[in-house]
Amino acid sequence: MPPTMKVAFVGAGYMATEHMRAFASLPDVEIAGIYSRTRGRAEKLAASHGARVCDSVSDLYAKTGADLVVVTVVELSMAEVASECFAHPWCVLLEKPAGYDLGDATRIRDAAIRARSRVFVAFNRRTYSSTRQALQLLRGHSSQRFVKVIDQQDQQAAIAQHKQPELVARNYMFANSIHLIDYFRVLGRGAVAGVEPIARWAPEKPGLVLAKINFTSGDVGLYEGIWDGPGPWIVSVNTPEQRIEMRPLEQITVQLRGTRVVTKLDVDPDDTTYKPGVRYQATQAVAAVRKEPASLATIEDSWHSMKLVADIFGLA
Repeated sequence: MPPTMKVAFVGAGYMATEHMRAFASLPDVEIAGIYSRTRGRAEKLAASHGARVCDSVSDLYAKTGADLVVVTVVELSMAEVASECFAHPWCVLLEKPAGYDLGDATRIRDAAIRARSRVFVAFNRRTYSSTRQALQLLRGHSSQRFVKVIDQQDQQAAIAQHKQPELVARNYMFANSIHLIDYFRVLGRGAVAGVEPIARWAPEKPGLVLAKINFTSGDVGLYEGIWDGPGPWIVSVNTPEQRIEMRPLEQITVQLRGTRVVTKLDVDPDDTTYKPGVRYQATQAVAAVRKEPASLATIEDSWHSMKLVADIFGLA
């Protein structure tokens, strides 16, 4: 039997609650402690899991000796808090995005490298049951893939309804579109060879953004972003053998060549019991900490997806 793994948390908001619930459901995992600048929320969350409340990141490590720390602070605090976490020899799981823009993401990545810290980023859409099934359907096929991502964002709603700071809303392609754009690097093979703008981002008048993504493998991607207008989030992959579509992203359908029948596939029950992807992601984080094979985005993976966002929007 493996030893009990201790998991600590920085942040006590919605995502901390969801991550904590997922980790608490796993065998041989202990929720060891929590630190948040909002102590009242930390105390409430800690009480539900029998965890201790600490007074700082350093105090959290000293009092828990945790193997893994999960960081769920807001975008504008991530670089500072992440750097504090890198000073200790635990593994680190950062909630996405790891940076509010490419420059901030670069600072976080470079700080992790300097500290020689093992850092992962919680791209939970990578661990959706739908995403995992899409990859399984594509496995074994060498033919060219056409990956299309349809995105929709609303900067005005980000500020008025979601209470995002102006700096975060202005960079919402990093804060929120990253969820969609990361799919190119998940489903497209090889490295990104280049990005060709079709309809350019106009920050003074957000609207349609189109870009073609070329991969060294020969795969092709197309990004379609609808800004300040209605639209769905959709990811699709076409090959000569099949068409796979995730709409909504938590669901998956497949259509095989030679038929017009679209088949909806079942998803993992964990994606309805927990926030989608989060419990499987927790299992992968545990495996990564134990240096077992794991499917989890590294801080370098995260940076490359942030760089792709910047290239699509002409912000690099």
